[in-house]
Amino acid sequence: MKQAKVLTERELKVVLAVVGTMKHAARNRAALMLSHYAGMRVGEIAALTVGDVLTSNGEVKEQVLLRAATTKTGEARAVFVSDKLRQELERYVAALKVSARPASAPFLLTQKRTAFSGNTLCQLFTRLYSLAGIDGASSHSGRRWFITRLAHSGVSAKVIMTLAGHKHLTTTQRYIEVNDEMLRAAVRKLP
Repeated sequence: MKQAKVLTERELKVVLAVVGTMKHAARNRAALMLSHYAGMRVGEIAALTVGDVLTSNGEVKEQVLLRAATTKTGEARAVFVSDKLRQELERYVAALKVSARPASAPFLLTQKRTAFSGNTLCQLFTRLYSLAGIDGASSHSGRRWFITRLAHSGVSAKVIMTLAGHKHLTTTQRYIEVNDEMLRAAVRKLP
């Protein structure tokens, strides 16, 4: 089975630029950033509630606790919010007054003001990548981008596996993209 494309920095910028011109830009950008900067699956993103992401004071939490019922593995896990992701989520929250919604309300709303399903969010991601002209990208591209970036930043495999919510290291390893430039850089490190 062919894996989802891992976007380059330039391709991610292109997608975000396209998203910025669209209706629902703030929501779509927040969804993409949860995928790319937290490595969340579309089903996990779709299941987020306001209370999962925001404190009772309306501030973005330092970590989002995913309930076992919303994860693929059926096990709860913590998603840590980086500074970059925090800024993105704060922008979304301010733009759409998300903190005014009840804690149990969906964090991301469809055009019809209902919760996304994993399938509808998957379709949205596919559409966004297609509009940006990026072939081979799917709802899993952000997750693969996240895992690959961590691996190439020197983060230990065990930490990546835990952040991704994988039970087996071999699963995590399948997500890591390797390209010629990375191989060249590795060889250059030799004395």
